[in-house]
Amino acid sequence: MCPSDAPNPPTPTGHQSPDWQASSLPRAAGEGSCSPSANQPIGLIAGNGTLPLLVADGILHAGNQLCCIGLADQYDRTLPARCSHFQQVGIARLGKWIRSLRKWNVTTAVMVGGVEHHRKYRRFQFLHYLPDLRAARLWYRTLSRDRRTGTMLTALADELQRNGITLIDNRTYIPDHLATPGLMTQTQPPAGVTADIDFGWPLFNDAVQLGIGQSMAVRCRDVIAFEASEGTDAMIARAGDLCSRRPWVFFKTCSIDHDMRADVPTIGVQTIQNIHEAGGKVIVLGSGRVIMLDKPDVLRAAEQLGIAILGM
Repeated sequence: MCPSDAPNPPTPTGHQSPDWQASSLPRAAGEGSCSPSANQPIGLIAGNGTLPLLVADGILHAGNQLCCIGLADQYDRTLPARCSHFQQVGIARLGKWIRSLRKWNVTTAVMVGGVEHHRKYRRFQFLHYLPDLRAARLWYRTLSRDRRTGTMLTALADELQRNGITLIDNRTYIPDHLATPGLMTQTQPPAGVTADIDFGWPLFNDAVQLGIGQSMAVRCRDVIAFEASEGTDAMIARAGDLCSRRPWVFFKTCSIDHDMRADVPTIGVQTIQNIHEAGGKVIVLGSGRVIMLDKPDVLRAAEQLGIAILGM
């Protein structure tokens, strides 16, 4: 039983109850990022999903030349047509990434899109990618003690930097697709779950600093699921099973010190549909720290399914 008129519990020590209705909160989208000059060749290292397409369009809209590395078996097949230069390269062929980008005189690049990283836990799976010497050294030496996704991507960015290629903030070319402060939908959060929002956000904001996940589900002032390596969709399904379709709140953000050059959290239309099917009624996103793919479609889907989306 979770009565809607129950008093809000005290928030964790050192936090104030978040005012999610405030729309004047500072926007974090531009923090620490700067756009390269027009006409400069920009590299795009593209994994799967629609995010590389949005970033590609943003690069072209800014007047830059688009030079793309498409990760084999990952990138969208419509991507090459957008590019001045394109090369398909294996996921673990880091040396070829670097040689191609340098051949195109690229000194600035963006790395976006997904890779099914859960496969890394299969025995000898990394060797199945036929890594070159540079990638093998990174995997077996640099990452021997810590192979979390964020650590891997930061190490990769550092390796590119040592070779004259600077990875920049994923958000640089897609500011219009970021979560913004306050309520983003016409749909309001149900009265019965507002206490869960106030309870969950400060707790979640503390938890993500540990670097173990970027999503959480809350119902009746209790954490019912936290994302791990299984991914967001699996966590949503687990939350739905535990709640038996009773309303719950979905939270997503990243840590304050998260490396925005890679692995910025995202949600898309499919995420909205999955949350709806699992009984979720409210989505709370870190303002300026979560990418919405693409934002108009995400908001439209949420409205149609009666889900409220707000930024904190």
